[in-house]
Amino acid sequence: MRNSLGPLVCRVTLCAFSLVVVAAPGGAAVAAPPAAQAPPAAAEASSIKFAQRYHALQHGGITRAANTAITCRKRMTARAVSCPSARGGKAAANNDFDMFYVDVDRDPNTYNSSRGEVRLPAGSRVTNARLYWGGNLRVGEQKPPKDNGKALIAEPGGSYRNVKADTLVGHRTANGADAFQASADVTPLVRASGAGLYTVAQVNVAMGNSKAGAWGGWTLVVAYENPSEPLRHLTVWDGFDSFDARGRSHAIRLRGTPVPARAGGSVGMVAYNGDRGTTGDTLTVSTDRSRPVRLSNAANPARDVLNSTISDPGGPGGQSARTPSYANTLGYDSDIFRLGGALKADRKGLLIRLASQRESAWAGVLFAAVDATKR
Repeated sequence: MRNSLGPLVCRVTLCAFSLVVVAAPGGAAVAAPPAAQAPPAAAEASSIKFAQRYHALQHGGITRAANTAITCRKRMTARAVSCPSARGGKAAANNDFDMFYVDVDRDPNTYNSSRGEVRLPAGSRVTNARLYWGGNLRVGEQKPPKDNGKALIAEPGGSYRNVKADTLVGHRTANGADAFQASADVTPLVRASGAGLYTVAQVNVAMGNSKAGAWGGWTLVVAYENPSEPLRHLTVWDGFDSFDARGRSHAIRLRGTPVPARAGGSVGMVAYNGDRGTTGDTLTVSTDRSRPVRLSNAANPARDVLNSTISDPGGPGGQSARTPSYANTLGYDSDIFRLGGALKADRKGLLIRLASQRESAWAGVLFAAVDATKR
C-alpha cells in the first residue's frame, strides 16, 4: 500500500491514501490518481506490500547516500565483542549492546545526525530523489510515533531543511520491536544541489538495550540521466514488512523491463535489523529463463546480505564517503550490487527476491538499474 498525502506530517499509524506509479512509454513516470480514503489507523493491515514507486527508461543509473542513526556505546553481554570491534566490522548483534545516537553535526538542537555522499558522474541530471528513514521506536525507551514523519536534511555545504513524509508506514509491532519507515520526495533539492555529502538528522529511533535491539538509519535514493551511460530501466519499489525467521521472502517482478542477455546494471536494497554473522539471508535475481543468481560483493557474503553494511560497487575513487563510516552499522543495511551478466534474455522482466531463513528483520526498499539493450 502506498500512502501519499503530499508534504505533510502523518499523525496516525498508517496514512490514508494509496499512490501507484506506473511506467509510461518513453521513460516518464506517471502517477495514478490517489485512491479513496482508507479506514482509521485501528484497521491497519498486517503488512504493507511492495509497490513500484518510480520507473524511467533513460541513459543513466541509480546511486544513493546512506548512514546509520545509532550505534553501540557499551556491550551488555559477556559473549559480545567490544564496541570498537563491532563498529570495525566484527560479527555482532545490536541487542548485545547499550545503543546510543550518532551525532556528527555539533548542533545542540539535534540528538542524532550522520552524513552520506551522493556520487554522480559528470554531466548527470537528477530525475528523481527520495529520502527514506526508519527504525525501532521501542528499546530502553519508547519514542513517540507522532515524530516518525519528520526529519532534517542539509545539502552539501548547506543548512538543515525540514522534511515531512509524504509516505509513512508504521508502526509495525513484531518480535519485540516497534518499527516504522517514512519517505519523502526531495528531487528539487538534490537536483539543485548535486553531488556531495548530505546530512540527515532527527531520525526517530530509540536508544538503550533490549532483546529486540536498537537500530535505524536513512537512505537517499537518486535516479539520474547521463548521455554517456547505457540505456537502462531505472526502477524503485518500496514497502515495509518483517521477516519472521521462518524463510519468508519479498519478491518483485520488474514488469515492462525486458532483460537482454548478460544484462549489466545494479540492484540495491534497504533493510533493517539484520545481524552480521547470522547466515541464511540472500538477494537473488532471475528471469523465467534463468536460474536464480545470488548477489554478493566484498562487504556482503552471498548468504549473509542482511549483515549491517552500507556498501556499493565503488568506482575509481572507491566507495561513497560517510561520516561516521562504521563497517558494521549494527542493524541497518543499504547496499548496491552489480549484476553479474549471468542472466538469459527474457521479455517478461527481472525477478528480484530478498529472503531470510533466520533473521527477524524488515525490508524497506528495492531498486534496480538494468540495461535495456545488449552491450
